[in-house]
Amino acid sequence: MPFARRLGLFAFACLVSLAAALGTARANPMLLVDMDNLDVLYAQEAGQPWHPASLTKMMTAYVVFEEIAKGTVTLDTPVILSAKALKQAPSRSGLPVGSAMSLKDALYVMIVKSANDTAMAIAETVGGSEAGFVAKMNDVAARMGLTASHFNNPNGLHDPGQYMSARDLAVLALYIRQSFPQYLPMFGTEAVQVGKARLESQNELLTKFSGTTGMKTGFVCASGLNMVATVERNGRRLLAIVLGGSSARERNERAAELVLKGLSGSMQPSGQTVLNLANNPGAAPVDMRANICGKGSQDYVKAQEAAFPMGLKGQPTYLTDTVVPNTYVATDLGRMAVGVVLPRPRPAHVPMFAAPTTTEAALDGGLRPGVPVAGGDIPVPRTRPVF
Repeated sequence: MPFARRLGLFAFACLVSLAAALGTARANPMLLVDMDNLDVLYAQEAGQPWHPASLTKMMTAYVVFEEIAKGTVTLDTPVILSAKALKQAPSRSGLPVGSAMSLKDALYVMIVKSANDTAMAIAETVGGSEAGFVAKMNDVAARMGLTASHFNNPNGLHDPGQYMSARDLAVLALYIRQSFPQYLPMFGTEAVQVGKARLESQNELLTKFSGTTGMKTGFVCASGLNMVATVERNGRRLLAIVLGGSSARERNERAAELVLKGLSGSMQPSGQTVLNLANNPGAAPVDMRANICGKGSQDYVKAQEAAFPMGLKGQPTYLTDTVVPNTYVATDLGRMAVGVVLPRPRPAHVPMFAAPTTTEAALDGGLRPGVPVAGGDIPVPRTRPVF
């Protein structure tokens, strides 16, 4: 056999061995949506159920926003950290059992720091119990038509039965923006100051990618590193979702790349809107634990790095901007007796506008008309006045 041919075969064998050693790179769910017209600019596995991790807290926040609008709680309602809340795995607020915050401050801590104890305390305050609050989460999911979503807890700590698709996350994000724009600053805040403690977001785009307005990151071993990001540049408003990243670097860089390609015009409308993008509700959620936290995680990460090296040492990066971070100052109200019912202002909710009919909602161009559920049509959540 000629030497050149033997050398070529040897080189090919080395490449095959290297690929086997590194493992196989995986194409995880990604989605890019134009928020002004709901056009899907890019979709990859967008209907696949996925463990949302702390992206769950977007739904937790939405449920709270609805309850504030109904008048069952206010932004001043005290949220007390119970013993159950403090038993939640990190990340946590760092406050002891019995500590109290206003509901507004608790929302900031939950969204920015992604504090699992605070999410549980909010659920207990607003829903009366974790189970009561989770029922509200699943009710909202049904009304929004999130057919590949189910919730068992309010904070996103791993539960095999808790899942969402990228498509459903996009719809939820759009509902937050449409119905409760007054709370969007919470999702664009980089740090919360509580006393001497500075609780920081894991969303690196907020400080290194101009135009980023929010929204949330999440991680558990079974999900990998997840992100929902909203960006406004040059008159465009785009929503990017990346699920299952092997590292924060990969998650952040892929989200930035999606947005830049959308802005450049290299990603054109697919002819679908996010509302008619297909879900796969019968599929089992993907479990990334072996790839992210198992024995094969190093090989998997190396494979992902080889497939997408942006942001690695010596490689170019999309995160080159310097953005002044937004900081919110929260107040620790001190410790309060747990189990004692506090006098809470609960004004009667007076509707300020008539609930639209299904036909009116459709004509009004809302995200979704009334969704048929048990008990009849429930109108779509609509833009609400500031209370």
